[in-house]
Amino acid sequence: MLRMMKGKDSEEVEIDLEDSSDPDESDNGEEPEMLWKAPPAHEEEEDIHTTTLVEISDTKPLINVRDPRDINDCLKVTFEDVIAEPVSVRSGDRVWIWSNALFEVSRVWIYRIVTVILAIPISIISGLLLAILSCFHIWMVGPCSHCLRIGARWLQSLWSIVLSVIVRPFLTSAGRCCGGFSIHLAKE
Repeated sequence: MLRMMKGKDSEEVEIDLEDSSDPDESDNGEEPEMLWKAPPAHEEEEDIHTTTLVEISDTKPLINVRDPRDINDCLKVTFEDVIAEPVSVRSGDRVWIWSNALFEVSRVWIYRIVTVILAIPISIISGLLLAILSCFHIWMVGPCSHCLRIGARWLQSLWSIVLSVIVRPFLTSAGRCCGGFSIHLAKE
């Protein structure tokens, strides 16, 4: 008999490895000899190796969590979100069940077919477009903006001088002249 344990909370699984053709051996009242016992799984050790692997490689595909940031949360549509019958008007139960089943099957399979046809070309085009835009930004926009900032330092200095010599004294004078006026509102 084979006993396997899957973890602390899992049930033991026993598999009988004895030859059942000899009835004398199994009915002698003795407990059958355990031929093989699987060691308990150490899930913590596997997690250590997995987390180390994830830290090393950021290209591990996300199989179970495909929308971790809930970007497409609005697309979680079920049959009840699309088709709903009020109490006053109802179709037959079999019609409702078949409609639900056909809705789900057609939604899933049409999505899969369209994905097979379009996913790879759109992925390639999107990757190509983002690569070109990244290259353009890194090698053209970034250096040009830095050059403009370096070249425009004199303009920044000139603007600072214009503000401090012309605009600030003018606005300060206008504020002092208008500061003497007071407005009183009175009811008649």
